[in-house]
Amino acid sequence: MTAGVHSGGPLIGPFGVWVPLTLKSEFETVRRDKVYEGVAKQIERLILKKLRPGDKLPSERELAEMLVVSRSSIRDAIRSLELMGMVEPRQGAGTIVREISSDSLVNPLADALQRKEKRIGELLDFRKMLEPPLAARAATRVSADEISEMEEILKRQEEKLRRGESTIAEDSEFHYAVALASGNTVVLKVLDVLMDLLRDSRERSLQVEGRPQKSLDGHRRILVAIKRNDAEAAKVAMRRHIENVEKIVLRTMRS
Repeated sequence: MTAGVHSGGPLIGPFGVWVPLTLKSEFETVRRDKVYEGVAKQIERLILKKLRPGDKLPSERELAEMLVVSRSSIRDAIRSLELMGMVEPRQGAGTIVREISSDSLVNPLADALQRKEKRIGELLDFRKMLEPPLAARAATRVSADEISEMEEILKRQEEKLRRGESTIAEDSEFHYAVALASGNTVVLKVLDVLMDLLRDSRERSLQVEGRPQKSLDGHRRILVAIKRNDAEAAKVAMRRHIENVEKIVLRTMRS
């Protein structure tokens, strides 16, 4: 009998030692979106919990049957684990678990953080494309009631700041109020999605010492320009406000 994994049977470990496993129970059915990522996570979990360096993974066919996915998804998953340094394909021997080094654990984390920073940076850049023109438009269309609403929001923001409470809700409300004053209700939906995607990073930035007061000051400058019906000043004030947020958010992500 050749060394390897038999469906429903044990694994062969290093030096021909049998590694008894009930493999089916180690896996869950994988969702259809980004299948290979879910497969890779489950195989990684199996490696970390049950296997040792030198152990052989089940064949592509066996993994596909156990996880109820295509063999191409299994191949993509194993390729990603190979890039992480967790497994090694060997000619005629199948896919073998490697000794897990600190690099194989740290490098993927660093890559993930870089990808997240890039995504947050792009979302903040989109804010700079979207909100300054909205502020300019609001300055030319704003009503007395809308100005009163913005003033009320900033009053609540100041009161919460004085009590040392989170001002994330008022921060969002002010930006929604400016967008609403622009006269375009469709853009509110876009802004809502944008704020939701940035919520965690915005909350962290508002925990930085002095940041909540700077946020309030930025809002006040925007409102002053809107009340004066000065479109250019409102646009500049909004852009500077978002640029300040961007600097702090990216700095906190790197620290």
